[in-house]
Amino acid sequence: MTAPTAPSTKINDDTGHDLKFQLIDKALKKCQFQQDALIEVLHTAQETFGHLDEEILDYVSLQLKLPPSWVYGVATFYNFFTLDPQGEHVCVVCLGTACYVKGAGEIVTRLEEEFSIKAGATTEDGNLSLLTARCLGNCSLAPMLTLDGEVHGKQTAESVIAALKAKTTQKAALEEEKV
Repeated sequence: MTAPTAPSTKINDDTGHDLKFQLIDKALKKCQFQQDALIEVLHTAQETFGHLDEEILDYVSLQLKLPPSWVYGVATFYNFFTLDPQGEHVCVVCLGTACYVKGAGEIVTRLEEEFSIKAGATTEDGNLSLLTARCLGNCSLAPMLTLDGEVHGKQTAESVIAALKAKTTQKAALEEEKV
């Protein structure tokens, strides 16, 4: 990673400082630039930008006076963080033991086939990201997943496909109303 010179020009205020980076600055100040606040700052950055690209990781590294490799290591270790922009809809399927035994592998396979996508990727139209997790921590709901941040338990491939199609159909209907 290279040392950042200045944040990119996404949405600027009068000073030329990116407004999104100002939200990260606010989190940094709240944590008093303490290095042990790295995860909290990365959460703020992820919520603000939707992902953690190299520029964001470099910025956090510089502000917390941490080696870029440390920040990158934390960002890639935790499943919550993503380095790539996500689709409009994000489906995270749990592949922990209980979920896998109860059919999570089949759910992933069917979603890959239905939406022409591989786990860990985003569809070409940017509509759907299909991700997997080792454990989402609620084995009693196996097989479970999150869809746009909402927990869905005891799922089948058919129920997930129907939910995703409903979300994409709903979006198309809203777009037609605008026209």
